[in-house]
This record gives sequence, structure tokens and C-alpha cells, in this order.
Amino acid sequence: MNRKTHILGVPFDVVTMDEAVARAEGLLKEKGQHFICTPNPEIVMEARKDAELMSILREADLVVPDGIGVVWASKYSEIRLQERVAGYDLTQNLMADLAASEETFYFFGGAPGVAATAARKMMKKYPGLKIVGVHNGYFDEKEEKKIIQDIKKKAPSILLVGLGAPKQEKWIYDNIRLVGAKVAIGVGGSFDVMAGNVKRAPKIFRRLGLEWFHRLITQPTRWRRMMRLPKFALTVLRTRGR
Repeated sequence: MNRKTHILGVPFDVVTMDEAVARAEGLLKEKGQHFICTPNPEIVMEARKDAELMSILREADLVVPDGIGVVWASKYSEIRLQERVAGYDLTQNLMADLAASEETFYFFGGAPGVAATAARKMMKKYPGLKIVGVHNGYFDEKEEKKIIQDIKKKAPSILLVGLGAPKQEKWIYDNIRLVGAKVAIGVGGSFDVMAGNVKRAPKIFRRLGLEWFHRLITQPTRWRRMMRLPKFALTVLRTRGR
């Protein structure tokens, strides 16, 4: 039985990065389709007012804490999370592990050209990595049907969906059985990082749990979104013990 803890109603699997990678790779061997969610404090707060998103997070096969704030909040829950499991690092570890295997990836999301650039760079970074298809995240209803058909035709082992939360989680939930991928993961803006358009915070910031601060000073237009962080902390403190 997988151990879980709850942060403001959102269930998180109590796993280390290595355990999360092993769990994700294990899903590839199971029957059916599976999806992985990587909520940070912003997504947790969004789920509190979005019943559909909360339901999806509760049904996901694996939910990992992509945010040091979530790990901090777990000290007020029944079970503490062991470490942050960033979605970007999870996908990087999966690509590194599976590059020598027959498992395949499909990159879906981002601005035009970003997923394709990300795919080229990842195949160079991980020799042997098999990325069987890419598509940007801009589409209408007609184009969406073509995207679904293309993913189904390519039959990737792992579908990475970078449409931003909560759109990507809802898209995965609605379409995973149509596209046929074994595992789908919502990856937010990861394609921009993979493509080199956005730089991750230096390791020292990530080690100290200050990646959010680095994003704020390098992308000041995010300040409105960042306002959810203190609201998240206050909500956790106000509801602790309930």
C-alpha cells in the first residue's frame, strides 16, 4: 500500500525522488493508462477552489510534491514528506534511465517550436532516447483531434504534457484513454527549460528551497502568481491540526 499524506485536501505520495522514478517506471509495466501529477503550492491552492482539479489529483496514480512549500506544509500533516520531487527532475531522471530501453516519449505543449527544440536537445543529452513525436500547445478543437490521433498513432510509453496547470491535468484526465499512452505526466513549463529558453535556478537556490525566489527576481511578471505562496502558508497554519 502506497503511503500518502494530505496537504489542504490534496493527497501526496510519500516518496523520495528515486522511489518516484521507480514507481513511474513500474507503471509502464502495468496494464492500462496511468497519469502522474506534480502539484506545487499554487496548484494546491487552485485545487481548493476547483473541484474538478481536486478530483483529478485524488485519482492520479502518483502525486509528487513539486515545491519546497508542500514539503514544509507536510510537517503539519499526519505523515511528513521526505523531500521535494520536482517534476522537471523526475522527467529528466526518467529520460536518463529509459534512454537505453525501448520505451518512447512524446512532447506535447509549449509555444510553437519549443517542444521540437526541447526534443532535439534531450536526444542529444541522453543518447539513445526515443522521442517519437512533438506538438506545440496551441490548438483549436479541430487541431486537437489531429493531435490525439497523432499521439495514438505514435503510441508513446510516456506522454509529457506542458499546457500549464490546471489545463494540462484536465486534458490528461479527459484524453489519456483516447491517446493510449502508458503514462502521462503534466510538466508545466519544462519544455522551455529543456529547450534552453528558461534557465533553472542555480543549485544553491534549489538546495535551499529558494527556487521560487529565483523565479521571482528573474521573471518579475510572475509576482501575481507568487502571491499565492504566502496565502498557501497562512492557510496551512490556519488549518493545521484539523
